[in-house]
Amino acid sequence: MILKKGILLVNLGTPESPTPEAVKSYLAEFLSDRRVITWPRSLWLPILHGIVLQVRPKKSAKAYQKIWQTEGSPLWVYTKKQAELLQAQMPETIVRFAMTYGKQGIQETIYEMKALGMTELFILPLYPQYSETTVAPIYDQVSRMYQKDAEIPHLKISSSFYDNEGYLDLLAENLKQRLVENTFDMILFSYHGIPVSTIERGDPYEIQCQHTTKKVMERIGNVPYIHTYQSKFGPGQWLTPMTCETLKALPSQHVKNILVITPGFVADCLETIEEINAENRGYFMENGGTCFEYVQPFNDAFAFTKVLQSIIEAN
Repeated sequence: MILKKGILLVNLGTPESPTPEAVKSYLAEFLSDRRVITWPRSLWLPILHGIVLQVRPKKSAKAYQKIWQTEGSPLWVYTKKQAELLQAQMPETIVRFAMTYGKQGIQETIYEMKALGMTELFILPLYPQYSETTVAPIYDQVSRMYQKDAEIPHLKISSSFYDNEGYLDLLAENLKQRLVENTFDMILFSYHGIPVSTIERGDPYEIQCQHTTKKVMERIGNVPYIHTYQSKFGPGQWLTPMTCETLKALPSQHVKNILVITPGFVADCLETIEEINAENRGYFMENGGTCFEYVQPFNDAFAFTKVLQSIIEAN
């Protein structure tokens, strides 16, 4: 039997439009996932439907409106573009992309690939660092899908690529380019935060983030840096130090010129464009900062396409 390989790139997801209604639908799916919010359902669901989904969609919709592109949200646009670039590099393979939440879904995309003759499937979550909150839901959806299917393809799911040499080299190259162009007091690495309770259950996310920062800095050399976490949601203890609090405090510690990078994001999204490059830039400048430079994620860079291809070929 000749196997026809399929590659599925998966990212988190996005509302279909920057409206409160679309954002509410997206958040309802996302925040109902037990992997994302681990609180008891009897406690969390009344809060979700009684408070969060009544307040947050309107606020988030305004933020999405600021970053929305002609084709859609940046996350959707760049994930689609990377799938197209990868397809061009691997013409004998069926390459598609999907989102864990919202359109277009994982299951419908796999069925589409199956209809095209796909018999071997490699799923590549676009999260460099593994977390129960991001990669595990992909495993869950694929598992549920094949519980009811008679035929299962040759299947493999990547868990992470935080230690991929090409990924680390590309991060370092992007930083080096800025360091040549300007002088900075410090590099700030900002990763999406997760609850400490998740780490205590054995999630390797924090260790993998720390490894990424360490290996990138080994390529950069003797430049001051700090490792932080962003995007805290709800009560409870999350990974620290927090990006926002760090950026507020650094100018008083004689750090006036800062270079910021977000290695856990491979495509621009609300958390990078609005939270980092707008909100957190404001915190830094308002507290006495002079220069805030943000290194964008890989987005539609062909160099990242080559990194993805190397990961696939290694598997």
